[in-house]
Parts: sequence; C-alpha cells; structure tokens
Amino acid sequence: MPIPEDVTGDEIDKDVRQELQSLPKTLAEDVARNLVMVARLIDEDPEGAYGYSRVALRLASRVAAVREAAGFAAYANQKYSEALAEFRAARRMTGTVELWPLMADCERGLGRPEKALDMAGAPEVHKLDKAGQVEMRLVAAGARRDMGQLDAAIVTLQSPELASNSVQPWTARLRYAYADALLAAGRQGEAREWFAKAVEADKDGSTDASDRLAELDGVEFVDAFDESESESEGEAGSEDEGEAGDAAAPTDDE
Repeated sequence: MPIPEDVTGDEIDKDVRQELQSLPKTLAEDVARNLVMVARLIDEDPEGAYGYSRVALRLASRVAAVREAAGFAAYANQKYSEALAEFRAARRMTGTVELWPLMADCERGLGRPEKALDMAGAPEVHKLDKAGQVEMRLVAAGARRDMGQLDAAIVTLQSPELASNSVQPWTARLRYAYADALLAAGRQGEAREWFAKAVEADKDGSTDASDRLAELDGVEFVDAFDESESESEGEAGSEDEGEAGDAAAPTDDE
C-alpha cells in the first residue's frame, strides 16, 4: 500500500524505534512508516490500518512491536482469532502482561466468555498496573453479560475505582459500563445516575454517555440540517401547487 510522502518513521515511539534498530536501516525506516500509518488510521479507518499492519508484519515479523501493532489492527477489525495470535506472539517476545486484558477480550469475541473469566482470575492480573486491572474488570464484566449473568456483571464492576471521585483515564468507561449493566438489569434510576457520572468524567467524548442520558430523560435531538432541508422542500412543494392551481384556474375569457 502506498504511504504518503510526508510520513516518516520519526513519529513512532522511541522504544519501538529502539526495537527496529535490529533491522537494516532502510528496512527499519520502511517498517516504521507502516507502523505510523497503522497508528494514524486505526480509529478512523481500521481496514486501512490493517492493510499497513500486514505490510509491516511481512517485513519484520520478529519484532515485538510489529506483532503488537498487527494485533491491534486485527482487533479493530474484529478479527479476534488473528488478533489473539499476534498478541500471544508479542507477549512471548517481551514477557510482559500488558496485553492480557486484550487477549481475554479476544476470547470473548470468539464466543468463549468462560475462557475470558479464567484469564480474569489468573496470576497475570496481579502484575498489571491499575489501568490494566480496570480494563480486566471491564472484560470480566462483559464476559458475565455474555453469559446472561447481569447481577454478577454489576458486582464485578463494583470496585474502589468505581466509587472514587477521582477522575482517571478509565473512569468514564468504567462508570459507563456500570450504568449500562444497571440499565440492562432494569434498574433505570440507578443507571441514569451513573450515566450522569460518566458524562462528568468523559472530557474527551470517549463514550456516548451524554446521548444515553438524554435518551433516558426522553430528550430527542433533531438534525437542524435535515429540518431546514425538509422546510425548503415543503416550501418548494407549496409553490409548485400554487403554480399548478393558477394554471388550472379558469379565466374570465373562458
């Protein structure tokens, strides 16, 4: 896949660049540029990001950062089996546990929530940082919901992180998941309260908590563009009817 000429490998993380030093210089630059494109496109154009990840993988499959990027790109395209294989490969190469929650979520995506729950109780979870542990909790709650265990999902999300008034990068998503589970269990009043709390914490719009809250409050949003367009069409229709009426009206001569 062609890469825009203005893209250079300088945008990649310094740790990744260090990993690429094991490659010949020209090859390292090619791989780096493909990784940059994966990072640029993964949110807006997952398919495009996946294409660049496959190129990077073909060029440097023995680099952990490349395997990890390929895993993320596959995950973004819901290719869970492929993503799991890449995450496992990256983990074998690095020995770290950072990808553990994502690996568990891939198990969910493959229809194996029980396996995800087993991973949530594994020793690796205790080695995760706080963000990773919260992510693992979200995955475990999702697995419970996959199995129809709504009450268990709600209990899984109840934690010091949920109760804390401190806003962290994961706070909005945690509160949102809790509100969504409460709503699924028919606890609408509590769900509204937690969607509101999610809105307070969601400074970058990472969830649609505000829309969910408005929906619970019975607020309907009307697209101003569609409304004005409909009014214009209505006016045009009235004019056409008037012209047709004038044409059909008899004259005094008749």
